[in-house]
Amino acid sequence: MKQTTEIEEVPLELLAEPLDWFFAEHYRHRQLCQMIDEVCAATVFDGDKIGKVVAFLGHDLSLHVIDEEEDFFPLLRRRCLPEDEVEGVLGMLSAEHRADVAKASQVSDLLKACLLKECAPGLDPSRRKILSEFASQERRHLGLENAVILPIARLRLDADDLATLGRRLAARRGRVLHEPDA
Repeated sequence: MKQTTEIEEVPLELLAEPLDWFFAEHYRHRQLCQMIDEVCAATVFDGDKIGKVVAFLGHDLSLHVIDEEEDFFPLLRRRCLPEDEVEGVLGMLSAEHRADVAKASQVSDLLKACLLKECAPGLDPSRRKILSEFASQERRHLGLENAVILPIARLRLDADDLATLGRRLAARRGRVLHEPDA
């Protein structure tokens, strides 16, 4: 039976609720990991699925890292209290982001080569290992962000912080969030 994992789009209206946006984006990244698992296990070439993974890695993953590194994490650093002890976690997540971007490039190059040769990545044990390790690391990273960072953000960020964050995320996507009517 053929797997039918798809990576859903997040409604742009959710940008007005940036913490919900991040949670939904994390779900999309989990869908990516499932798709990578499927590509990894496949012994039959599926150019469409491989192409979707490559596209996500090249655009969506990079954009998400920028969202967190340039806007979300700096905002948390300003708002969290010392007893929150988030700096160590944020530092680790930032280091993982740098590693993830490099690893995503490697995964993307590997998959682009498979697209050119029209070969299933699952036929090569070394390719399977690279893909599987990437998906596993991403899941762990997302779990930490969902379990630790988002709950602290819900506690520490106020309405103005969230409005500003939402506007920044929207602007990065070529959208404008309007101020709610007073």
